[in-house]
This record gives sequence, C-alpha cells and structure tokens, in this order.
Amino acid sequence: MIFDTLSHIENYRGIHEGVFKGLLFLRDTDFSVLEDKRYELEGENFFFITSYETQEVNDTPEAHQKYIDIQCLISGTEKMNVGALEEMTDEVMEKRGADIRFYHGPTDTVTLVPGKFAVLFPGDAHAPNIACGAPAHCRKVVVKVKV
Repeated sequence: MIFDTLSHIENYRGIHEGVFKGLLFLRDTDFSVLEDKRYELEGENFFFITSYETQEVNDTPEAHQKYIDIQCLISGTEKMNVGALEEMTDEVMEKRGADIRFYHGPTDTVTLVPGKFAVLFPGDAHAPNIACGAPAHCRKVVVKVKV
C-alpha cells in the first residue's frame, strides 16, 4: 500500500506505469464537472466516482486480484482500515463475476482527506468508507489499474 499526497506523485514515477498515469490523472482532473458513474480509461483501466455516507463500522476488508485501486476523496473525510491479505483470518464472501473478496482480519487505520490518496495492490486488504466520528457525506474517485 502507498498512502501519500498528490503533491508527492513524482516520487512514484517508475514503480508501475499504470499507477503513475492514474496518479497524474487524479492530480490533473477537475472531478467537480463529472457525474457519479463509471468511466473508461486507456486499455482495461477505468475509474468511477461515487457519493455515499460513511458508516460507523466496516469490519470486512476487501481485496482484488485483477486490479490495483487508487482511492482519492473529492470531498469529505473517511477512515480506511488496511491490512496484509496474508494476515486475513478467513474469507467471508466472494462476489461472483466481480474482482472482489471480503475477509476478516487485523488492520491498521489511515485517514483519507481530499488531496491524499491510497494505492492498494492485490496483497492489500482494505475496508474503506468508515466515519471519522459521526457518519458524513463523502465523494470519492477510484481509479482501477489492471494488473
């Protein structure tokens, strides 16, 4: 996992071409003019924008095998629990036909705010959308980079 600010994305040039392009896209795009939905990018990459209310608890971290997630808030604040996939204690559910599985296991917490991003690789379990105190409205962009 990478957790950093958009002002530092030059530090990630060369780690993965798709991830770096995704970070540039996040930095250079005005998401206020885009509606909440899925958008196609180059190749099999895509992004979506979503609005939601944070929840008090998310105790089932998710992980993906085919895509890297780059998550960045447009507005609001949320906590995200993250942990190593190999440390998850059990698989709770797999969504058939989707690149997502849910788990239980130990995690640590990071706080996302606009301007910060999290890059979540296939080995990173993550439980996003957790309230910082009381539930609140957030708007987020998630860039999906094909592994």
